Amino acid sequence: MDSFLALLSSINSFVWGPFLLIPLLLLTGLYLTIRLRGLQFRVLGHAFWLAFVKRSEKGDVPGDVSHYQALATALAATVGVGNIAGVATAIGIGGPGALFWMWMTGLLGMATKYSEALLGVKYRVTDAKGEQSGGPMYYLTHGVGGWFGKTLGIAFAIFGVLASFGIGNMVQSNTAAHQLYDTWGVSPVVSGLCLALVTAVVIIGGIKSIGRFAAAVVPLMIVLYITCIMVVLVAFADRLPAAIALIFTDAFSGSAAAGGFLGSSIILAVQMGVARGIFSNESGLGTGAIAAAAAKTDKPVRQAMVSMTQTFLDTLVVVTFTALAIIVTGAWMQEGLKGAPMTAWALEQGMGGGWGLYTVAISVMVYAFTTILGWSYYGERCMERLLGRVAVMPYRLIFSVMVFVGAVTSLEVVWTFSDIANGLMALPNLIGLLLLSGIVVKETRDYMSRKNWKSED
Repeated sequence: MDSFLALLSSINSFVWGPFLLIPLLLLTGLYLTIRLRGLQFRVLGHAFWLAFVKRSEKGDVPGDVSHYQALATALAATVGVGNIAGVATAIGIGGPGALFWMWMTGLLGMATKYSEALLGVKYRVTDAKGEQSGGPMYYLTHGVGGWFGKTLGIAFAIFGVLASFGIGNMVQSNTAAHQLYDTWGVSPVVSGLCLALVTAVVIIGGIKSIGRFAAAVVPLMIVLYITCIMVVLVAFADRLPAAIALIFTDAFSGSAAAGGFLGSSIILAVQMGVARGIFSNESGLGTGAIAAAAAKTDKPVRQAMVSMTQTFLDTLVVVTFTALAIIVTGAWMQEGLKGAPMTAWALEQGMGGGWGLYTVAISVMVYAFTTILGWSYYGERCMERLLGRVAVMPYRLIFSVMVFVGAVTSLEVVWTFSDIANGLMALPNLIGLLLLSGIVVKETRDYMSRKNWKSED
């Protein structure tokens, strides 16, 4: 096991090193932001109106779920244990400055998410069951075209299936099972079996049942979690200014807690911030395009605006609140604390009476389950692209079994595997986004060239 873990760590260091994915993710987001003239800042308010006020299209348009349900499904898949355990891991290793790089990943990633969703809707197809299938595996194949586009599309689908068992499955069940054990002494075997069985029952219904469940549960779980974090921030309000200042200074100067010499500590802050940022909001992975493609719409730009709000809510809201609680309470400097227990310790300092521990335990359980549901859909769409509709049901059954496997597997192995799988997904998708950026810009300009496009929405 030690040699296997060492191999995974070496691969992970290369994939997420300073010369491959990190600059590619940030530069792609910056490039798209420039080409779209900062669209994520200019139309953010309108995007939120489309997502939470208007919610759906008028008339009979192709698609399986509403704008809002597609967004909720994407949020269900991204607002997971990465917002609790992943943030704590990033700050514990990279220091408070890691949050700054999470912000950069999120802000630039909004343009990336917008582009992914637009292409996901534009190049989606209708499958054998009459449902919409879309995402990088389709816009790479049909948008980029040729043998190169087909190769990229197939590569994404393969990596997407692998990643669905990591970031969207084993990581979630692993963190949930161990948090339940730490809080209430529930055996990981028992919690893993329960999660696996409930997952199998729910995902049989496909995107429509997942969308309905996510639309009802996701907003509630975010509001309740943020409310609990607010209690902590109010209790430590006097430390907030210093904490915010530390985030900015530590991003470029490194932290003693991050260890090593100055240069290595800065690299750790960037690496952990970007890696955990992308783990949390998934901008650049292409998964958001899969959910967006299921939306009832005939206007790719409209759904793209809705989809980019997911990155804002995930990183600029939920991740930020979690990180601030960890920093102001000093949880990141506590010996022996890592992952979800670090976040639980932080909440306990502000809430007391065991409420912090219970809040994190319940949040992890709910977040993990909704993320598992969202990623089951991503994985099955990738599997369908590879082997056809006939492979969907076997995939769902195997996916459910792997929920149990993740619950009883070493945390370190699971996290490392997930980082690698994320990186392998991102590579073909980012290449495709750069090649198809002209189409994204043209679609956007054509849509927004209409004088009254906002009022028409």
